[in-house]
Amino acid sequence: MKVDQRTKKEQDLEDLDATRKAPQDCADDKPWYQCIGPGLVTGAADDDPSGIGTYSANGAQFGYVLLWLVPFCIPLMVAVQEMCGRLAAVTGSGLAGVIKTNYPKWLLYSCMGTLIFANVFNVFADLNVMAASAKMLFGLPFWLWIVLFTLVLVTAQILIPYRTYARVLKWLCLSLLGYAVVVFMPGIKNDWSAIGKGLLIPRMSLNTESILAIVAFLGTTISPYLFFWQAGETVEEEIVDRIADEPGQRIKPVTEKEIRNIRADTVTGMVASQFVALFILVAAAGTLHVLGKTNIDTAQDAAKALQPLGPAAYWIFSLCMIGTGLLAVPTLAGSAAYAVAETCGWRYGLYRRFARARAFYVTIAVVIVIGCALNFIGAISPIKALVYSAALNGVIAPPLIVVLLLICNNKEIMGKRTNGKWSNFFSWLTVAVMGPAAIFLIYAMVIGKA
Repeated sequence: MKVDQRTKKEQDLEDLDATRKAPQDCADDKPWYQCIGPGLVTGAADDDPSGIGTYSANGAQFGYVLLWLVPFCIPLMVAVQEMCGRLAAVTGSGLAGVIKTNYPKWLLYSCMGTLIFANVFNVFADLNVMAASAKMLFGLPFWLWIVLFTLVLVTAQILIPYRTYARVLKWLCLSLLGYAVVVFMPGIKNDWSAIGKGLLIPRMSLNTESILAIVAFLGTTISPYLFFWQAGETVEEEIVDRIADEPGQRIKPVTEKEIRNIRADTVTGMVASQFVALFILVAAAGTLHVLGKTNIDTAQDAAKALQPLGPAAYWIFSLCMIGTGLLAVPTLAGSAAYAVAETCGWRYGLYRRFARARAFYVTIAVVIVIGCALNFIGAISPIKALVYSAALNGVIAPPLIVVLLLICNNKEIMGKRTNGKWSNFFSWLTVAVMGPAAIFLIYAMVIGKA
């Protein structure tokens, strides 16, 4: 028995040595911008195909009226995501691990269960949009693209070493720049005065359509799966950068420079995410809304509507949807796997080989495969899936943010790294905004007006 235990330890050390061979991205002597990683990827993953569909629909229906939501959401996103990164840095554990250690099991299981359910539906919808976009661009059957994307995504997360995989995710973030290109194409006549007013002056009507649009924007922008992903990725980076030997086992205490880097990374990722949302809203408002095309059902409809601007706009928009899907689906599946592994006490981490964390990787594969399989069940509409997953995210987010606030203000857990006044203010503001929004969304769904 002792020999087996020693062999397992040796294998764990082999995984550590393999992932630490490459030069450190975030050594103590390197500037903050070279430490950008989890926050940037989290922000980029927020602009997934379902988010693109939501932003496009809002821009098409309301023009520039809802642009004020972009700057409004930035401090809320930063406050919440920074808490996730900071608690992971201080404790060395992911979000589910911290909840498991400090809170009742019913809270842990309810958070994990609803997270997985919402993530599976989100993966389903994202794969649907990716496959439809690929079919529009390159032909071939829809089912073939669905299966191909599923195989590529599952294989990549299992076989590609973490260092390489993390860099691939960072480079995929560049796909979001395509939306900025679309906005400035000659065929789009931007009303910069109206854009300025839309950004600076909050406007909304107290009708169901306007309130639901705001709820959808908040739900797709501040999603629980991003909380678990950023915390999990922060732990991975600690291990790779020789700050911890495995989850929950930091070698040395957190430093002020580490906290500053997490904040800079988070701000960079969230601002970039909202700039992309702004570009999508402006592009949809400057094309679809001005032409009277105010009702679109999917992100594919938004891409098709750009065809009159020329093939470049259509291709850029569609390719960006595929690129962001390749970024978002691993984030959705990975966040679910982090939560399940920490809850069940499994060995986990993308830096580990498949043989050393089978249950963790199988969870990733199962989430993606189920999402793929749902696309072959004709009775389930991808649009309904987006509505239901947004509703679930909207319901989960406020209580989960309250739990985050309790954790990050607990000196027994966070030591001297507890929340400051601004972090508390914007996080509680997020709860105050999203809580009633979630209640309204559930009410609208019950009465059939969602």
